[in-house]
Amino acid sequence: MGKFVISKRNNGEFQFNLKATNGQVILASEGYVTKVNCENGIESVKKNSQIEERFEKKTASNGKAYFSLKASNGQIIGSSEMYESTTARDNGIESVKKNAPEATIEDLS
Repeated sequence: MGKFVISKRNNGEFQFNLKATNGQVILASEGYVTKVNCENGIESVKKNSQIEERFEKKTASNGKAYFSLKASNGQIIGSSEMYESTTARDNGIESVKKNAPEATIEDLS
């Protein structure tokens, strides 16, 4: 089972990473001013990760593939790492879909 890890950035903002069972980060959040907003972001990932249309598949200027997960209002709630191929990116999306709904929360903030 995956897990969300909440941490605090050097600037005082909170963020979360969704980690797969193997410990690899599969989705990273934006910065949040409050922990409550960060926790709300986690709940949004759990919900929106089950809706295919919320995943936006992208290609960076260097040619690497990545994706963003958007909320119903269109705001990005998490982004992936850069992948070497679109197949690897699509596997990352499937991993988020599989891990997010039942992921536990580890608070390191």
